[in-house]
Amino acid sequence: MANDPHDKQAYAAAERQMLGPREERRMRQLLDALCDPSRVKIVRALRDDNTLAAGDLAQVIGRSRSATSQHLKVLRDLGVVIGRRDGNIVRYSLADDVSGEVIERAAAAFDGLGTDAA
Repeated sequence: MANDPHDKQAYAAAERQMLGPREERRMRQLLDALCDPSRVKIVRALRDDNTLAAGDLAQVIGRSRSATSQHLKVLRDLGVVIGRRDGNIVRYSLADDVSGEVIERAAAAFDGLGTDAA
């Protein structure tokens, strides 16, 4: 049979690793959102249970408060960050189901690129 896998165990293991349509859609949305360096910076700033207000995040990532708020809205709409009111300040943190570690590893792959090695 032409479609019979050569290594049935390896084939079955690889097949178990595939995402379903819902998970693929979520992954695509997250990756699209994280193609913006400012959003990656926000996610990195919020790692390790760190919570920051929009104004503080703006300073950390070097953007205006308005631009930072727009990026936070995109991340909030996707469920990447959660805003919690603390008096009249909203503090942001990563959603429980978002692994900052995965995003950090992806971003770390680019750390140091573009710098000259001496």
